[in-house]
Amino acid sequence: MLLFVGLCGLWFAIPGEIGLAPLVLISFGLATIGAELATVFTNAMMPSLVGNRRLGTLSGIGWATGYVGGLVSLALIAGLIVADPHTGKTLLGVPPIVPLDPATREGDRLVGPFSAVWFLVFILPLFLFTPDRPSKPLKRDAVTAGLWQLIRSVRDLVRHHFEIAKFLLARMLYADGLGAVFAFGGIYAGTVFGWGATELGLFGIILTITGTFGAALGGVLDDRKGSKAVIAATSLLFVAASIGVLSVDHDHVLFVLPVEPKAPGSAPFSSVGEQVYLAFAMLIGIASGPIQSSSRTLLARMCPPDKVTEFFGFFSFSGKITAFAAPLAIGAVTHASGSQRIGIAMSLVFLIAGLLLLLRVKHDGR
Repeated sequence: MLLFVGLCGLWFAIPGEIGLAPLVLISFGLATIGAELATVFTNAMMPSLVGNRRLGTLSGIGWATGYVGGLVSLALIAGLIVADPHTGKTLLGVPPIVPLDPATREGDRLVGPFSAVWFLVFILPLFLFTPDRPSKPLKRDAVTAGLWQLIRSVRDLVRHHFEIAKFLLARMLYADGLGAVFAFGGIYAGTVFGWGATELGLFGIILTITGTFGAALGGVLDDRKGSKAVIAATSLLFVAASIGVLSVDHDHVLFVLPVEPKAPGSAPFSSVGEQVYLAFAMLIGIASGPIQSSSRTLLARMCPPDKVTEFFGFFSFSGKITAFAAPLAIGAVTHASGSQRIGIAMSLVFLIAGLLLLLRVKHDGR
């Protein structure tokens, strides 16, 4: 409900209406809180839905399905609803199916309510058909008891589940690096190749498609080889592909091989530099799905059955509490060095540090 209300509230993000800014911030906050809470509980449900030997496949298919849903909803929004304010046409070159005012960005603002309805429709099968544990009556002092339980859980995590705590720290590091690569990869490409909204949109679609296949394949490998092995292998691939992406500039690939720069006004991805960049980016997409899906599988396999929800709460917390660190490091190094490439390379420090710590976690993921 929090997510639904928050997304609908984003409709009020009217350009120039400063008085509505607090409402928009509150709506965004509610949507974020709702999404994080929902993710904690859906992750924690996994061990109760399938046996341990099928957790990887379930997590991988679930992650891949999320990619597909995002891709389909993006296609509907960009292709049929949101129009370019200059041309009045959507990405497909047709007028929007809903008459909207481009001056107040109604097409962009409709993304919030559209996402809310999309979420409501596809969450219904979870409520109607997915088994759940019997609910317990809510106590009057539930909030106070919950806070004390949180304190006990943190203490218990550090004292009695140190390997899980070590994994959560590792995951925090490589998740920060992974998020930074996605956040700044498009910015770097836009600077090097002059990509606009069309190229960046197509770039995002390609990454989503490759991520879908990567997550599904990674889930199968997870059940066969173990979660930790899949995370380690795909993290190495992610690091190598990230280095490959950074090896491309407007007239070189692999740092030293000269290529013809992108011609002004040429078709998207028509230059050699763009094609090499896109090839490495597709490897990043393939690797990112298994890293994320197998991370939650590994935690589900390491957790005591009675603490799954608690530890998935820490899992979500660890993925957000330091999300600013990698972008902050990138910004500081970019400013100090004057090089965007060197700045973005700081994300590799987080990825490699997380991978090295993960290798010290004493669990085979089976």
